[in-house]
Amino acid sequence: MQLVQLALLVRDYDEAIAWFTTKLRFTLIEDTPLSPDKRWVVLSPGTGCRLLLAKAANDQQLAAIGNQTGGRVFLFLHTSDFPADYARLTAAGVHFVRPPSREAYGQVAVFQDLYGNLWDLVEYSP
Repeated sequence: MQLVQLALLVRDYDEAIAWFTTKLRFTLIEDTPLSPDKRWVVLSPGTGCRLLLAKAANDQQLAAIGNQTGGRVFLFLHTSDFPADYARLTAAGVHFVRPPSREAYGQVAVFQDLYGNLWDLVEYSP
């Protein structure tokens, strides 16, 4: 078995699609209407696990947008060229809340997505 997709709560499909495709350069894989208020929207970073954008449907889900893990880093975006991708993301206006640092496992910086979820940009050491 392998993990192939994660659901990410969003406020609005179109604003989330725009942010992920322009800032992170994810590819829109599918955008299928399911009902007047619900769509099946899948984004891919290129390889690995895909993101299913799930529009919040009630107050409980709305309250969880941007804080799906209680303030911990939620997702880990792997890179093979940390300096170049950090520079590109910074230039694109991605907000880093922790600057680059070297750790035992590699180089890492923490950024926020458009809703405030925390992500690691990480290049693992060999």
